[in-house]
Amino acid sequence: MDEKGSQKLTQESERIKALILAIAKEYEGDSLALLALLRVLEKLHWQIREELFHPALPDTRRDLYQLLRDIEENGGWPYIERMKLRSLLINLEFSEDNSSK
Repeated sequence: MDEKGSQKLTQESERIKALILAIAKEYEGDSLALLALLRVLEKLHWQIREELFHPALPDTRRDLYQLLRDIEENGGWPYIERMKLRSLLINLEFSEDNSSK
């Protein structure tokens, strides 16, 4: 990707990020709505990875080297972490402790 394409992608990504964050803030405190939004983002992540990213992976050593170099310099694979059940239980215990006081 050239410099112009990189700038355009950055601008578009920032615009999308701001929009998603605004939607999330609109539902602040509504765990079911926020969970639904996270599910949409996870599904979108999967769709981009499987349908667009995987087919675009390099098929030459030179291009693969460039991709690996970019990963090393700019960060690894994107990953959407799932919240662990243990974290949910800790939050539940904390809220029960506070409500019993």
